Amino acid sequence: MSVIRHDVIIVGAGLAGSMAALQLADKYDVAVLAKCYPAQSHSSAAQGGIAAAIGNMEEDRLHWHWFDTVKGGDYLTDQDAAKILVHEAPEIVYEMEHMGCPFSRNAEGKIAQRKFGGHTRNYGEAPVLRACFSADRTGHALLHTLFEQLVKYNVHVYPDWVLADLLIEDGVCRGIVAWNMRDGELHVFHAKAVMFATGGGGQAFLITSNAFANTGDGLVVAYNAGVPLQDMEFFQFHPTGIWQRGILLTEGCRGEGGTLINDQGERFMEKYSPKLLELAPRDLVTRSITTEILEGRGIGGKDYVYLDMRHLGAKKIMERLPDVHSFILTYLGMDCIKEPVPIQPTAHYMMGGIPVDVDGQAKINGDKTRDCAGFFAAGECSCVSVHGANRLGTNSLLEAALFGKRAGRQMAEWLHEATLAPLPADPMGRFRERIERFKAAPGGETQGAVRRDLKHLMREHCGVYRTRELLQEGLEQLRELKARFSRIRPATNNGRPYNLDLKETIELENTLTYAEVMMTGALAREETRGGHARRDFPKRDDVNWMKHTLAHKQPDGTIRLSYSPVALGEFEPMERKY
Repeated sequence: MSVIRHDVIIVGAGLAGSMAALQLADKYDVAVLAKCYPAQSHSSAAQGGIAAAIGNMEEDRLHWHWFDTVKGGDYLTDQDAAKILVHEAPEIVYEMEHMGCPFSRNAEGKIAQRKFGGHTRNYGEAPVLRACFSADRTGHALLHTLFEQLVKYNVHVYPDWVLADLLIEDGVCRGIVAWNMRDGELHVFHAKAVMFATGGGGQAFLITSNAFANTGDGLVVAYNAGVPLQDMEFFQFHPTGIWQRGILLTEGCRGEGGTLINDQGERFMEKYSPKLLELAPRDLVTRSITTEILEGRGIGGKDYVYLDMRHLGAKKIMERLPDVHSFILTYLGMDCIKEPVPIQPTAHYMMGGIPVDVDGQAKINGDKTRDCAGFFAAGECSCVSVHGANRLGTNSLLEAALFGKRAGRQMAEWLHEATLAPLPADPMGRFRERIERFKAAPGGETQGAVRRDLKHLMREHCGVYRTRELLQEGLEQLRELKARFSRIRPATNNGRPYNLDLKETIELENTLTYAEVMMTGALAREETRGGHARRDFPKRDDVNWMKHTLAHKQPDGTIRLSYSPVALGEFEPMERKY
């Protein structure tokens, strides 16, 4: 058995993982594992900006940002965590600037800011300039800035490694098992602390903005190891994905003045959000677009509407939205300077994940009384919960960097006194059993066919609008897909470099698992709140559903749901109007 030892293992090299590593790099032996090369992590795909109420372009206040985050999350947001998010946001932005992040600038040379959906002045009065940005490649700029720092501090990076298992015994995290794609071998990583920063799982859906690597690995590995998953029914569909491809067209398009147009030439957001129009929160804009399509007002009766940016002019588009212009030209063969662009909602972001406190410490029972010592999480795979039922645009990069930093600092505190707990007796046993199960499969089914059918199932049965009937049918079909999956026999020969057949089969099983968790939580939650819209329960129900969902894996593989309270505070829940 190959055992590799470090003080800290961070799984995921995106914004959260890289920021955490930098808090430890000059004091401890830190290793970062990633499925891809760190600079290609999915954080680099974030386009529009990172939120901070620094007021460079007009008056802004921390309290306004806090209110917007809580209201935007449809009051499922934990208000104490959201307060930390917005109050520490300016420090994070200035820290990234001092590291050398090339932010766009205003006429005074300060960091430029743009409008974004749900971010307002004076508690909803009007959109506010709050998103700090680097053209339309903000995530790319931030991630590459952090990667430079990883290189500077000689952080040990392991690219092309697949997370296989999380080693928790007696309430103490002892390390992970990982599979080296380069030589095909399994290895145990033994550490005093482990942090997951593995991102989301949009690949469950047919139309998604997520990279192929976003298959929910960290979520499912933690779930299989006994860690619950929180609020998984809340999945955000970004309003503007390129039609049929799902590739993101940043909210910055609308922040710069782009409009949404239906088949009748109407700027239809005037009906749904007369005050904020296209800059309402994403859940509202997405439901508005979907309603227009379902009621026959999609362009030519099809499943898309137009994003119109022609009036912005070539100069502004090429200065502020160059990647958007390039994406549209590449994937649609259209010039958005001259033509309106076909768009449709695209599966984008998980509000749920591994339950953690504000310092990234995982919470086994969803509270702070029985933590899993030495196990941390940050970024999209975690649930603090600062996004509640619906994340505001530009709060994701902020959350990843800010809570990645806090988790890194908390791990440093933990390491002052932590000892290296012994490994379990057979650390590779659970994953080897999984491989043996694959070897014993009868064959006759392909992972490509099961994946395709899963994506269609999730789009049709767990999409923007849901009902009891759709979800029940979806769960029945999902169980049939799991039965089909059990017949898949991938190539499992040991020592084979880059065994993509095995890798993709593992990823598919992970995706099937969290899809079932998502639909189970969605079926149980009989209300509409944020990214979870039930047509049979169209109203928010604070009496019965002002609570977080926790999904626990049972010994027989079934899902048990429990609930924990939302941390309310200064902002009393009220009807969301924009």
